Amino acid sequence: MSHIVYSKTYTTPRRPFEKERLDNELKLIGEFGLRNKREVWRVKYTLAKIRKAARELLTLDDKDPRRLFEGNAILRRLVRIGVLDENRMKLDYVLGLKTEDFLERRLQTQVFKLGLAKSIHHARVLIRQKHIRVRKQVVNIPSYIVRLDAQKHIDIAINSAYGSGREGRVKRKRLRAGAGGDNNEDEDKFLRVSRS
Repeated sequence: MSHIVYSKTYTTPRRPFEKERLDNELKLIGEFGLRNKREVWRVKYTLAKIRKAARELLTLDDKDPRRLFEGNAILRRLVRIGVLDENRMKLDYVLGLKTEDFLERRLQTQVFKLGLAKSIHHARVLIRQKHIRVRKQVVNIPSYIVRLDAQKHIDIAINSAYGSGREGRVKRKRLRAGAGGDNNEDEDKFLRVSRS
């Protein structure tokens, strides 16, 4: 039996009813189409860990091998996921990162920004229903962090009903109903019955 590693993915706020924070979290949930507060806390926790590492490295000497090695690793990783600009590759800029910078890189946000979905909520539904692929891989996780080099390769999945796959269940049902009776009245009646 394999050993399961239970590591924290988020931390709850110290003060549960701070109005300013509650309003800010609600704004983020609405803006980025998140499911709950935990999704915000998860990103905040990730950011906190990165900032903590950067703060610790900044206390070391400029020429310290650990600072050079680990600092470059953090900066390269942040540039690769598109959170940090290449011309701002300094540890000081890591401390200036905000939660929104990470939320912008989510697949859900990118699908909406690319115009593949009508709204941020529609983007989430498309991803969960396996209509979206990144390169050749279908991704059904809305919180998937899109790397800069993969951003151009976000598209509708090949076998999706929105792509070149076969029509969806409802459309096939309508076509079958339409084949029986050509006039639209029968189709409307069928749809009314099937909805009830």
